[in-house]
Amino acid sequence: MVAILAAFWRVFTKTGEPGWAILVPSYNIIVLLKIVDRPWWWLILAMIPFVNFIFAIVINIDLAKSFGKGVGFTIGLILLAPIFIMIFGFGDARYQGPSAA
Repeated sequence: MVAILAAFWRVFTKTGEPGWAILVPSYNIIVLLKIVDRPWWWLILAMIPFVNFIFAIVINIDLAKSFGKGVGFTIGLILLAPIFIMIFGFGDARYQGPSAA
């Protein structure tokens, strides 16, 4: 759990956002939405049962694209999120800007 938080902290700092934002519930989702250039009101979608699964898939697709990764990495993010977030955070992946723009 601590490693995943540290990885998200690094992902946030790689994108120019404050790393501590990962520790604040709901605000961390708003920051993630900002990273992938989705509107803040999508936070509501994250709270609706069943819709939140689709929300998570779309955000993972956008996050992979924002770091210049392809379909294979996106599938990894969806199925094995903790491992692939650590690859983003501790690896050499570079943020290339929001993908949803």
